[in-house]
Amino acid sequence: MKYLHAMVRVRDLDASLRFYCEGLGLRETRRMENEKGRYTLVFVAADETPHAEVELTWNWPGEDGAVEDYGSARNFGHLAFRVDDIYATCARLQAMGYAIGRPPRDGHMAFVRSPDLVSIELLQDGYLAPREPWASMPNTGVW
Repeated sequence: MKYLHAMVRVRDLDASLRFYCEGLGLRETRRMENEKGRYTLVFVAADETPHAEVELTWNWPGEDGAVEDYGSARNFGHLAFRVDDIYATCARLQAMGYAIGRPPRDGHMAFVRSPDLVSIELLQDGYLAPREPWASMPNTGVW
């Protein structure tokens, strides 16, 4: 398993970049804008650990101009890990009694929550073809 990133939802992308980059000294490593999903992802990291990134997720304002209020609980999104076999990892977690909130239907991505309700994103290293029972499992709960 390889640690990938932690995700934090931000209300003001410019203010957050000022804090993380100018204040903490992290640097922007990559950026992705998704017009269809109406969000921007900006990854920042320290020079000493460039692969241990923080993903700043900015959800664009709604049609009415309103910005989502995350309160104090939804602003931290998830930890992400790359795994060698997403199906085996999910099966092991499921056998331990953990619900797979977003099953790996595509053979690429899954979400599970820790006992403290922290969302954990699992990403397949490479490609695995979709397979049952995962391919037809619905999402459950929140993740």
